[in-house]
Amino acid sequence: MTRLHVVAPTRAPGRAVLPDFVTDVRPRAVEPEHRAVGRAAELGGLDGVLVPFDPGGHDPLVLAAAVLRDTRHVQVAAEFHPAIATPVYAAKLSASLQRYTGGRLAWRLAVDLAPDVARAHGDFLDGPARYARADEFLTIAKGVWGEGPYTFEGEHFQVLDGGFPGSRVPRPFPRVYLSGTSPEALALSAKHADAHLIGPDDDPGLVPDGVDAALRLRADVRDETALADEILRRAGEGIAEFFVEPAAPARDAAPARDAAPARDVTGAAYWLAQRVLPLLRKETEGVG
Repeated sequence: MTRLHVVAPTRAPGRAVLPDFVTDVRPRAVEPEHRAVGRAAELGGLDGVLVPFDPGGHDPLVLAAAVLRDTRHVQVAAEFHPAIATPVYAAKLSASLQRYTGGRLAWRLAVDLAPDVARAHGDFLDGPARYARADEFLTIAKGVWGEGPYTFEGEHFQVLDGGFPGSRVPRPFPRVYLSGTSPEALALSAKHADAHLIGPDDDPGLVPDGVDAALRLRADVRDETALADEILRRAGEGIAEFFVEPAAPARDAAPARDAAPARDVTGAAYWLAQRVLPLLRKETEGVG
């Protein structure tokens, strides 16, 4: 069954440029767009929302928590890098979110950041060491999640007699999304990933056995037929999940047929639900 996710924004919209004679500059009361996108995804029947890591944007785990609070069914994946915190703290924070949101949090681990971005965030590891650290991060996070006392001694992290107390509320470990085409990236996915995220030009055959294949796409919101055709074609290649990042057309672009272009991500989420999902269901279920 194909699963469809939308990529949420991580920054507030820019402030409007007002003429000099306007003196009331109070901001318009609007709902944060990432929360609106979550609600649109849920109302439209999409499967999930990805909150990406954005060096110049808000923290993805905080935004993900807000989206989780506002929804009841969609999966919310937060993208972060392993230098964000210790794996024990990341697991504890996530366990709390899982307990109070019905186990809907997922992790998208960004292992291979651009060097300037990584260093600006206090991370000076490079090369294969990044993947070795990610391996330890996920090993420890899973270890303290389900065992206690848990001890681990690695090159990057150490834990002595760690572990979480039992709970009457089930806490499924977050679904783990990894990516990359290097031998180190593929080995990490083979060991830890539930799904391996590839780009449009990557070969699905690279995805390790036993790991779901996922694809991240940018979509022209003026052409739902092209996107539906692309998803169906790639699903035939074994792709199980699609993360769609709508690329809104320029304001002077002509709308396609009778559809008004989605000017923001919230509108694009509704577009995915109202225009694209019916086309997918028509083809996969033989309707019409």
